[in-house]
Amino acid sequence: MTETGKPAAAGGIDPILLSVLARAFKAITDEMSISIERTARSPILCEAKDFVTGLYDGRGRMLEQTENLPILAFSLAPVCKYIIDYFGDDIHPGDVIFHNDVFSMGNQNNDVAVFRPVFFGDRLVAWTAAKGHQADIGGNVAGGYNPNATEVWQEGIRIPPVKVCERGKLRRDVWDLIFANVRYEIVQEDMRAEMGATEVGARRFVSLLEKYGPETVERHTEALFEATRRMMEAEIAAIPNGTYAGEGYVYYDGKNKDSKYTIRVDVTVKDRAIKFDYSRTDPRTNGFVNGTYSSSASATALTFLQMINPDIPHNEGMLEPLEIVIPEGTILNAGYPAATTFGNHLCPPNADAIQRALAPVLPDRVTAGWNNLLCSLTAGNDAEKGESYVDIMFMGMKGGSGALNGADGYDHIGMIDASGGVLDQDYEMFEQQTPHVLRKHEYLTDSAGPGRWRGGLGVETIYEIGSEDTQLVTFGDGDYEPAFGLFGGGAGGLNAIKLTTPDGRTIVPLNKDLIRGLPKGTVYWQQAGGGGGYGDPRLRDRGLLAREVRDGIVSAEAARRDYGLGD
Repeated sequence: MTETGKPAAAGGIDPILLSVLARAFKAITDEMSISIERTARSPILCEAKDFVTGLYDGRGRMLEQTENLPILAFSLAPVCKYIIDYFGDDIHPGDVIFHNDVFSMGNQNNDVAVFRPVFFGDRLVAWTAAKGHQADIGGNVAGGYNPNATEVWQEGIRIPPVKVCERGKLRRDVWDLIFANVRYEIVQEDMRAEMGATEVGARRFVSLLEKYGPETVERHTEALFEATRRMMEAEIAAIPNGTYAGEGYVYYDGKNKDSKYTIRVDVTVKDRAIKFDYSRTDPRTNGFVNGTYSSSASATALTFLQMINPDIPHNEGMLEPLEIVIPEGTILNAGYPAATTFGNHLCPPNADAIQRALAPVLPDRVTAGWNNLLCSLTAGNDAEKGESYVDIMFMGMKGGSGALNGADGYDHIGMIDASGGVLDQDYEMFEQQTPHVLRKHEYLTDSAGPGRWRGGLGVETIYEIGSEDTQLVTFGDGDYEPAFGLFGGGAGGLNAIKLTTPDGRTIVPLNKDLIRGLPKGTVYWQQAGGGGGYGDPRLRDRGLLAREVRDGIVSAEAARRDYGLGD
């Protein structure tokens, strides 16, 4: 008999307990996520939820994760394995390890992770981890995004694996060394929130071992990996064998005007395995528009996951049938000592390449193009409070997703690497935490690509800058090429940012730009475009289209021009 009172299956695996443990792992990472949401101070974490939490076995293999921002989640397991190799036997109960180094499997300097080893007795049995985007990480520019960077040292402090707590005792010297290089005290508080979340996860996992026993949990974990691997292999087996090529495009590298780079992927399906090969991708840039292997491989994994069974558990077994080849020296894997802060935001053109490659063989699974990211960050001093601030304009950057066969795209969902995980700022909290005043934030008529199933809507955002001598950083894309349509669907709208100073001057920033000295009263305007449409727009339901015209989603002119309404 097993712990559930049921007869054990072959190999001593109880299928009911297997399901219980899979859900227990997920509950642990969910509770860790809630812990950060409730204890972090930066709106980047507590409101936008730009963080992830994960649970790994003693060998660093992924047991489960809560993917508020998926591109971060898939970069945790490689770092965990790196840390295990790095420290070897010098890992002890009470250790807490920080990491962000992009040249040891990190994905972005601002995304700082906490790893905590979990012991049962004197045996290392698991790891808990959390990674969140921090409001600052040092470097030349407040907020961490430096479009002028040409090397990593101009972007922020590198944190290779380092123990900030050793055997349960805080190493004050290490702590002070790190945060002496970070501008805002709020970052220390948010890192404490991450540390607390890993402690919550460790306690819950130990309780699970106490209930079922470590041997039973480990045996069922191996069975869970195997079952998940078989599920993934079955999904791949449903794709016809062959090699399929696709491209995505990056516009302007921050250095060379009108520059354009191509991401090329060859997707090879052979029976129950799939390979994503980026060997033909363009070389790295001499600016900050480069990626790391971790950020790019994470983008590949999360894009493919959107095309398959959503019920596949997210553990190590899910990744085993996937092979991802990204040669060093390409724009997706720049290599030391390149600047790579923009790397997470190469996910959209990477996803475009994969969607275009697999569209002919998975027409019912792919989506049309998602609106690419165009984001901005302001930093300055709030004179009324006498405090410095930094803010990422999450509201303005969230365009629409691409439509798919049988469904419209999601409105105002944001970049594909977030997959809807990054939330908006609350309007009132935005005005509390910055000196800015929000004037407008609403869906943008005609921003969605037309189609039998239309793309998701983008938004229009207007606010007034409330501080003198304000710094503005822009980073992203989508102002050159809109989200593409599929199978007769039309493209979405373009991104744009425009500034109007109190004296009437108009400033149109580049999509990777650093502007200092903006005066108080400057009006910031942004539009985030919509997603691409899917299928012939003339086949769209006429009753639905009429209601969309009435509601201002589609203008009467666009309904006639793009959909043939009235023909």
